[in-house]
Amino acid sequence: MKIDKFSKEILQELKIDGRISNIDLADKVGLSPSACLRRVQELERQGIIKGYRAILDNRKLGIGFSAFVTVGLSVHTKDSQQAFEQAIEKSDEVLECHNVTGPYEYLLRVETADLVAYKTFHTDVLGDLPQVATISTHVIMESTKDERK
Repeated sequence: MKIDKFSKEILQELKIDGRISNIDLADKVGLSPSACLRRVQELERQGIIKGYRAILDNRKLGIGFSAFVTVGLSVHTKDSQQAFEQAIEKSDEVLECHNVTGPYEYLLRVETADLVAYKTFHTDVLGDLPQVATISTHVIMESTKDERK
């Protein structure tokens, strides 16, 4: 599917509001409702639109601590990476895990209730993994741009 002007506008509007009605979406992008719906369905079928989600208010859910955590492994083998990734997959505190280039192997986005809960995660989860050699925490003080919110 070629991404033309209309499809780009549809995607932009859906990024802003994934719950917009088809009629309102069609009006915003200048298409008939039926043409707009066909395009959205095709974008979904092609996997360009992977899904829709709710954006939650972390404070109201009791999540007051967010950080990016860099992790360096002690052994740089495929088995070591797989063991680390499997352990991290089980951790509710880790919302994102990225294998990256540079002086460390992984960048994690971690959210917990508070600093005390993070210390527990740091010690009892990350610190207990035999593959982990280094941990560096970068506390998020404010996010002036975050497209997830």
